[in-house]
Amino acid sequence: METSVSVFVFCIFIHFLPYVSAKPPHIVFIVADDYGWNDVGFRNPSVLTPNIDKLARSGMILNSSYVMPVCTPSRNSFMTGQYAFKSGLQHIVILPQQATCAPLNNTFLPQKLKELGYATHAIGKWHLGFCKWECTPTYRGFDTFYGYYNGAEDYYNLSIAGGKDFRDNRTPVNATGEYSTILYARRAESIIKDHDASKPMYMYLPFQSVHEPLQVPQKYSDIYSKVHTESRRTYLGMVTAMDEAIGNITKALKTKGMFNDTLIVFTADNGGWITYAGNNYPLRGGKTTVFEGGTRATAFVSGAGIQKSNYVYPGMIHAVDWMPTVLSAAGGTPDPTLDGIDQWDSLRTAGESKRTEFIYNIDDLRPEICGHAAIRMGDYKLIDGYPGAYQDWYKPDQVVSDLYDGYPGAYQDWYKPDQVVSDLYKNVSINHTRPFDDIMMLFNLKDDPNEHVDLSNKHPDIVKKLKSRLEYYHKQIVPANFPSISPSSAPSNYGGFWTPGWC
Repeated sequence: METSVSVFVFCIFIHFLPYVSAKPPHIVFIVADDYGWNDVGFRNPSVLTPNIDKLARSGMILNSSYVMPVCTPSRNSFMTGQYAFKSGLQHIVILPQQATCAPLNNTFLPQKLKELGYATHAIGKWHLGFCKWECTPTYRGFDTFYGYYNGAEDYYNLSIAGGKDFRDNRTPVNATGEYSTILYARRAESIIKDHDASKPMYMYLPFQSVHEPLQVPQKYSDIYSKVHTESRRTYLGMVTAMDEAIGNITKALKTKGMFNDTLIVFTADNGGWITYAGNNYPLRGGKTTVFEGGTRATAFVSGAGIQKSNYVYPGMIHAVDWMPTVLSAAGGTPDPTLDGIDQWDSLRTAGESKRTEFIYNIDDLRPEICGHAAIRMGDYKLIDGYPGAYQDWYKPDQVVSDLYDGYPGAYQDWYKPDQVVSDLYKNVSINHTRPFDDIMMLFNLKDDPNEHVDLSNKHPDIVKKLKSRLEYYHKQIVPANFPSISPSSAPSNYGGFWTPGWC
């Protein structure tokens, strides 16, 4: 009898030993900016992304991974596990001259990881506000930061809207003329080389690529000489340059002996921007819309803990899930009150997703040029009001003019002090959003993933159900924090650099 009990206890011990003894994984969280659904090799063989493809196929391609329609809201969700409409960040993006940032009362993922003993590093684009130092990466949980605060900049001179924008931690850095993607990869390689591998590392790597401006060393665009349009050739060259950088970082992990102990998460922050050669075909729409082309992300997980490989995972995941999921993978205990759901067990075992519904966005600030509101419940999706400007199905090489003249996310038009930004969109509001005020669209994404058939007239009962659920979330909204331009932000006040300290 005692022998039987001993054997039973031993078997139980052996069963749970991997979970007890396994050390926390290193985690590399890669964000590709404005990266299209149709702009990756594992989905479109004409795009050369051998390193991304290899990583994705060694793990799981996430076929139903969702983000927000534009940059800032997605990044806030990655960091906090909270919907942007509960943070006041649901309206467009944070502009350089706006005195706002991701709410300081929200805990960021790296802050929780540091409590677990992680070394934390951020390399690339921030875009969560910088008007005060407390808004910036090294005050929000990162040991180091190497990159820029704003939403876009020149890839070579590292400047935007009359100011330079590049930091090594808090220290301003002048451009050397080198392509930024190369700079980021080199810094990542250096951090990996110098890291004490006995301590877990979290590297947040939000690339500048492939956001406009469309710029890349010619050797990369020359690869696509058969592509008809110059903008698409350049964009695809940017994709391949980013892929090469990811390959170099992967190589550094292997050289250091860390690769097998590293969990790699890769996601876009929103869909490809149609005007700037991003492509989401056959999905409908693109960046700045709540259609699938703007919100269904190219994404994968690979490496430590992921038990299945060469698999397309169908389960539903949302941007808010990454904070609790990564924290759980690191051995932490996520806050159960977050909007995000801990999906780690589902991902590591390729099990059923724990998510059955999510909000695409809710934005009440007129004009809601990136879409008013949308919800998914099960297979059904309801769009309430204006969906965003890009409402068609766009094929590669198709030239599309900017449907927003001076949309601020394009960083084309910069504003006078104290200008009310919403005034700039009066024409957009009249010409685009108002005809949709009383319109609802219903789609069955299981049968119609590309949103061709509006079922709202056929299924008013389903419309009513989803609208009721959307209204439940709407009651939780925090008014959008989208202030006027502040003259105190001017880089001329800070030696030519965009610099915190003016709010």
